[in-house]
Amino acid sequence: MKEPSKRDQPGTQRDYETIFILRPDTANDGIAQVNQKIRGVIESLAGKILKLDNWGKRKLAYEVKGQLKGIYLYWRYLGSSGIVDEIERNLRMMDPVIRYYTIKVDEDVVPDARPSEVTDETWQKAATTGPDEEEIVTGQAPRFSTEDEDDYVAPGAEEILRDIPEEEKALLKEPPVKDEV
Repeated sequence: MKEPSKRDQPGTQRDYETIFILRPDTANDGIAQVNQKIRGVIESLAGKILKLDNWGKRKLAYEVKGQLKGIYLYWRYLGSSGIVDEIERNLRMMDPVIRYYTIKVDEDVVPDARPSEVTDETWQKAATTGPDEEEIVTGQAPRFSTEDEDDYVAPGAEEILRDIPEEEKALLKEPPVKDEV
């Protein structure tokens, strides 16, 4: 482990964002294992997790390790200068991870000044991936309906649906009618 940078103010940490992409066929328990491993690394190095989000299964801009789609996970956390090296070392060793990228958002951050948005519910949501954007748009995604939630929207679907004209959204809500010959 690196010793803290001489540039950092004592008692402060750096603010980082890491996005990593998992293989599209990774099961929810596999996502949870990856999340738990990264959580362990951050906590063992006295870091603080600020935000965690599963952006769902998306089409990649180009093929990565033979994959055309991937499950995107977003992490925002505080830590010392060596925390990124350790997180990326662990990500490199995990089979489900096909790509990762980290940026430094800020430095000299007082950890108590940044509240954590992570709860137990956040961990559960981050380990669950809804249908991918293509399935949502084409209507192939399974419809969920319960008595309590008639207007259920899959995780990540709101971003995709925002760009679809209202006439097409109405078509997505109605089941397709098959023509009889």
